[in-house]
Amino acid sequence: MSNVILSPSRLAGEVTVPPSKSVSHRAILCAVLARGRSRIRNLAFSRDILATLNAARSLGVSVRRDENGCVIDSSGELPGRADIDCGESGSTLRFLIPVLGALGVDARLTGHGRLPGRPLGAYRDCLPPHGVRLESAGGLPLRVGGKLEPGTYLLPGGVSSQFVTGLLLALPLLGGDSEIRLTSPLESAGYVSLTVAMLADFGVRADRTEDGWHIPGGQRYAPQEYEVEGDWSQAAFFLAAGALGGDLSIRGLRRDSVQGDRMAEVLFTNLGAVTGWENDVLRVRGGRLRGMEIDAAQIPDLVPALAAAAALAEGRTVISRAGRLRLKESDRLEAMERGLSALGGKIAQTPDGLVIDGVERLRSGHAEGYNDHRVVMALSAAALRGGRTELTDAQSVAKSYPDFFGEYNRLGGKANVI
Repeated sequence: MSNVILSPSRLAGEVTVPPSKSVSHRAILCAVLARGRSRIRNLAFSRDILATLNAARSLGVSVRRDENGCVIDSSGELPGRADIDCGESGSTLRFLIPVLGALGVDARLTGHGRLPGRPLGAYRDCLPPHGVRLESAGGLPLRVGGKLEPGTYLLPGGVSSQFVTGLLLALPLLGGDSEIRLTSPLESAGYVSLTVAMLADFGVRADRTEDGWHIPGGQRYAPQEYEVEGDWSQAAFFLAAGALGGDLSIRGLRRDSVQGDRMAEVLFTNLGAVTGWENDVLRVRGGRLRGMEIDAAQIPDLVPALAAAAALAEGRTVISRAGRLRLKESDRLEAMERGLSALGGKIAQTPDGLVIDGVERLRSGHAEGYNDHRVVMALSAAALRGGRTELTDAQSVAKSYPDFFGEYNRLGGKANVI
């Protein structure tokens, strides 16, 4: 475990955001299912991505890393049984469960941190009637067995989109057609759109219906040469840093991305940051920040970065429909409330969100990072307009962005990891 000492500063210059973690997970698993040789370019080997690559190896897939990605050869024979360590990656765990059922691989899944306690109820409800056994004492380890069968799968739209993605990855492999039907409006819809687009890139269809998707059976994933785009959710921390008085040019982002967190540009602009595109580079500078209302149902991963900037905006910001953040690597609503309050922010929790009354400047203090990469990066952005800040769990950024503090310092920040 490590702490970081942050001093007030200003970030300026050019930064290239890391590859999208969400896209990377999906591309790797599509390559695994393609049963051939694929090359995934522009991968960042964060802990979560390593968890998915190691899961691929546990399924008998050859993974060869190179300087800019990896070659995945899934033409070998699948094992009858596998032991898979999902690390702390919710995507790895939830994507794999129905995929294992579709492949007919009996597996024991383990994990670390808060992952063993994260909900799997949506699968416990919909998978056993379709041939898949889930056995555990309540969390992880989890044993998955049996063979997934085609049919109609009912899911509430308010659960994590990771459950929908797992089914979308698995159901095309089955012998017959299937339906996913949502019993309530879908939240985090952008992540599902990302999955459907990825399926199409690998030659697989999932057709939108009035209340879900129709997935034809008997499909085959086609091996691909695939390049991962930049991560809008990671760009949000630099958007926050720019909004708080910096001047940053952000490279690596697609303007036409289907990532749900593409909304970061719009939201920070509405908050008062000065943003604009210069060719394919997004520039963000400080502006007069003013509080606003934010419905976070579709963009939960942006909440920590938005809260950090809102803590230093004029007036009140109300963030709502973010209740699922209580079930992430930390309870992110509580973590941001406690962290910003410890630094002099005026912030309160609601059952599903935050109410933030902006202050002109934060003060020196000690804040907990809760071993949560997004909390640590968000509080590091807020500390640009604070005093001497000591923040715990600096090492947690390795989960998604191992080079974060190196880039932070290169751009003019003052972060001393101890």
